[in-house]
Amino acid sequence: MSSFSLDPTLQADTLAIASLETCELLLMNDSRWLWFILVPRIENAVEWHELFSDQRQDIDLEIANVAGIMKAITGCEKINIASLGNSVRQLHIHVVARSEGDPNWPKPVWGFGEKSPYTPEGSTQIIEAVRDWLGFQ
Repeated sequence: MSSFSLDPTLQADTLAIASLETCELLLMNDSRWLWFILVPRIENAVEWHELFSDQRQDIDLEIANVAGIMKAITGCEKINIASLGNSVRQLHIHVVARSEGDPNWPKPVWGFGEKSPYTPEGSTQIIEAVRDWLGFQ
């Protein structure tokens, strides 16, 4: 049995969408962008390059699937995918839908302005749409 647990900062900043095969899929609670976070359920994972190649491949497939869903939902111009880990050490991958004219375009979303949390209705709508795309409902 794994002793996986979500970092407290990620827990506080996100809303759960679904448990995928390898990762927990989360919605960043900031309505300025459609912004997902995938957290591999791999105990003590911190760095991408330290994973086994099969783990990276499994995660990569989930990232690609989530990015495709994001593109279909938003029609965005660009999908940003990043794993920084400077503030939160637990390995997690950001997947952010970006389009010209969105807040701080074309600069990064990190640290820009004040968060705009979702309304309960807004987050529920997104979470249900993503779960439908994933076949979870």
